[in-house]
Amino acid sequence: MSAGRLLSVLLLLQSRGRMSARAIAEELGVSVRTAYRDVERLQGAGVPVCAEPGRGGGYRLLDGYRTRLTGMTQGEARALLFAGLPDAAADLGLAAEVSAARLKLLAALPAGAREEAARTATVFHVDAPGWYREPEQTPYLSLFADATLTRRVVEARYRRWRAPQEVSRRLRPYGLVLKSGVWYVVAATEDVTGTGTGTGTAGATPATYRVAQVLDATLSDERFDRPRDFELGAYWASYLADFAARRYTGTATIRLSPRGRRRLPDNVAPEVVRAVDATATAVGTDGWVEAVVPTESAAHACGELLRLGTDVEVLAPAVLRRAMADTVGALARAYGVTDRA
Repeated sequence: MSAGRLLSVLLLLQSRGRMSARAIAEELGVSVRTAYRDVERLQGAGVPVCAEPGRGGGYRLLDGYRTRLTGMTQGEARALLFAGLPDAAADLGLAAEVSAARLKLLAALPAGAREEAARTATVFHVDAPGWYREPEQTPYLSLFADATLTRRVVEARYRRWRAPQEVSRRLRPYGLVLKSGVWYVVAATEDVTGTGTGTGTAGATPATYRVAQVLDATLSDERFDRPRDFELGAYWASYLADFAARRYTGTATIRLSPRGRRRLPDNVAPEVVRAVDATATAVGTDGWVEAVVPTESAAHACGELLRLGTDVEVLAPAVLRRAMADTVGALARAYGVTDRA
């Protein structure tokens, strides 16, 4: 029998008011029989739990009774940041701690504030992952969360995009970032496969790793000190700016129809949309505009712009215009379409 669970039952009754044994069982993930036993143990310990029989009945605390046993454990305090992000908390293995922390916060509030908090919770919901994407499998996420909090080195095998694709690293995790439903770990790196990245020193420039790309990870007993001047938010902002600068290495001049411009945000990156807004100039009287947009490569830009179909025309560079024409020609041949005289 868990003393922590008994405290949870007590806090549930204090924060929610009357609850049936079935509702308590569902909230705590136990059987109804266990919920009955827990209530009986609370009564046996002197807690004034009143039973109200009949339809709409249940258990409630005697009017005026309040417990002050709302102190948070270390795990619950860590989890408090994710109280509004239940999916993220579950990813990190903190779902139970978040639930317990929320119960303790609600129990500590006066009745009016507690009711207002409960109402607020019913009208806001956070869904971090982007559309059209299955959630990534991150079996080592909770390990990295533990390593980040306890300042312990992680031995990891990682799959990256360039050769050699599989590398081994000794990572000192400085923090975790959830970006559009994708988890990243920011860590100082020591290369143990001879590929020449990372210095192995505590002051090394951190790198960013996609947690779903970790093939294997082991938490070691070795401790490290995170640099005092490291600030995760500032690092991430700098990383995003650097990523954008490295990502877009060229430009293209395009013509875009009014419909194509409306469809733009659903088909290309935000940087491309902003570039169109900043550089668009009218051409003719039919609403078409000409704009200069950033590109990663001819192949990538071709794939993005073809989503707009006949609502876009590439004017330059010639290599991108040719790539568009070649792709459209290949599609025509695949579907048995030939030029008619």
